[in-house]
Amino acid sequence: MQENSTSLSIKDWADDDKPREKLIQKGKAVLSDAELIAILIGSGSRNESAVELSKRILASVNNNINELGKLSVKKLMQFKGIGEAKAVSITAALEIGRRRRGDDALKITKITSSKSVFELLQPKMGDLPHEEFWVVYLNNSNKVLHHSQQSKGSITGTLVDVRLIMKEALELSAVAIILAHNHPSGTLKPSLADKQITQKIKNAAEGLDIKVLDHLIITQAEYFSFADENIL
Repeated sequence: MQENSTSLSIKDWADDDKPREKLIQKGKAVLSDAELIAILIGSGSRNESAVELSKRILASVNNNINELGKLSVKKLMQFKGIGEAKAVSITAALEIGRRRRGDDALKITKITSSKSVFELLQPKMGDLPHEEFWVVYLNNSNKVLHHSQQSKGSITGTLVDVRLIMKEALELSAVAIILAHNHPSGTLKPSLADKQITQKIKNAAEGLDIKVLDHLIITQAEYFSFADENIL
C-alpha cells in the first residue's frame, strides 16, 4: 500500500494540534498515546490528521499499547493512510520500548515481592502467543542467581521436567526457587494443572531443602501470585 499522496504534514496543522511542539514545550509525559504515535507517523491525510489516524489504530487494539506492539508491518498497512514506511516506524518504536523494559528488568538482582518477580519476567513472557514455564533461582538472601526457561509449549499448555529444575537448583547452590508461567489467553485464574505442577515441584524441592517461595501466572499487564493468595 502506498503512502497517501495528499498527506497533511504535522507542520501544517493548527498550533494546538502539533504533538511535536507539545512534547518540546510541555514534555513527553503529557502526550497521549495517540499523539506519540502521530509523531512517528508524521502525517495523516486531507480527511484525517495523524492523531485521528493514530486513535483509529489504537481503537482497533482496545487502546492497548502492548497489543499494538504485536501487530505486524503487514497488519498495520491494512489501515488506510499507513504505508510501509509508517508501519515500520511504529513497529520499530514499540520494539525499542519492549527492549527498554527488558533492560530495566536486568537490574533486578533481589526479589523483595511478587511484583519484583513480575517485573523481572514480564518482558520475557508477557507478550508471547504460546505458554512458557520459567524458574528463578535464589540464594539465602533472595538474590537472583539465575532465571531460565524450562519449557515452551503451545497456547494450551506446556510440559515441565521437575528433575531438570532440581538439577539446575543444585548446580547453582540455590536455596529457594520461584516458578512462573504465562497465560496467553490473559486469564489469571490458576488451572488444576497449574496447581498440580506447583505441588509436584514443591514436594521434590522439600526433599532437597529447597523452598518454593511462589508461583506466578503472568499476562501482559497483570499477574497472579500463589503466595499472595495463600494457595502455595
